Amino acid sequence: MSTTSKPPLVASAAAVVTAPRRRRSLGGYLFMPVLLALVLVFTFVSISRKDLDSTESKRLAFDYIVARTVEHLELTVISTLIVLVIAIPVGILLTRSFARPVTPFAIAFFNIGQAVPTIGLLLIFAIVWSIGFVPTVVALAAYTTLPVLRNTMVGLTQVDASVIESARGMGMTKLAVLTRIELPLAVPVIMAGLRTALTINVGTATLGAFIGAGTLGSLIVSGYSGNHPFITIIGGILVAVLALLVDYLAGLAEDFLRPRGL
Repeated sequence: MSTTSKPPLVASAAAVVTAPRRRRSLGGYLFMPVLLALVLVFTFVSISRKDLDSTESKRLAFDYIVARTVEHLELTVISTLIVLVIAIPVGILLTRSFARPVTPFAIAFFNIGQAVPTIGLLLIFAIVWSIGFVPTVVALAAYTTLPVLRNTMVGLTQVDASVIESARGMGMTKLAVLTRIELPLAVPVIMAGLRTALTINVGTATLGAFIGAGTLGSLIVSGYSGNHPFITIIGGILVAVLALLVDYLAGLAEDFLRPRGL
């Protein structure tokens, strides 16, 4: 037998787990950014053509919108990175055989963060801790850890056991099996959880405006409290565009990180 040939078990299992996935066409990749660009153009044309009062001129100034967008992205990116640092390692550990007795308790613990409404968590932090950027990041991370954790566990447990057994039989260590087989095959499911977390974070970050974290939520809050519905509408549109853009970029990352053949 050739030294490069695979055992029949590996070959048959690989045929199942590497079924090719249809890639998006060029039009599929371009549709969303073109649509979002058109929405933004329409939004800023609407702002430029409207007779703005002093409050609207201040809140809808280009520099102000850019500054709030940067704050929004900073909250989203940092909180999501914290989620990844926590959820993926913990998810890996909870799928190991030695951790099975504590898995239900760990899931219940992380479920607390999602069970508590984010606005309630933010208000609690504002009362007992502080206001601003850091409490908002912590609240967002607590709220979105569970989707990534759950998807990490699901992705790893759905890897065909026969593939793992064959790899172990070929002499691969447990770490090598994890890094070279389990995690690459689990990437699509993990990325689905990441996309969910990102989208939730973009939408929920608007609540940071209530405790002085800025973000595009400032437009929505100031427009509503000051009886300026045009500001509120513009803020809502910008948050929606940002959420769709982040989800689109996460989809590109998923396509790029997906192992060949999946």
